[in-house]
Amino acid sequence: MNKIFARFMKDESGATAIEYGLIAGLIAVVIIGALTALGSNIATKFNAVANNLS
Repeated sequence: MNKIFARFMKDESGATAIEYGLIAGLIAVVIIGALTALGSNIATKFNAVANNLS
């Protein structure tokens, strides 16, 4: 029983997967925040180009 518990405590593969998941989630939050902040500026530029073409 002690050997099984010791092996379980040494296994860090689950922790690594969780860390990668947290990093991916943080990157997604940063990308969404950047797109939200720049979205209105980009929409304004596209509208200006569309108005100049017509």
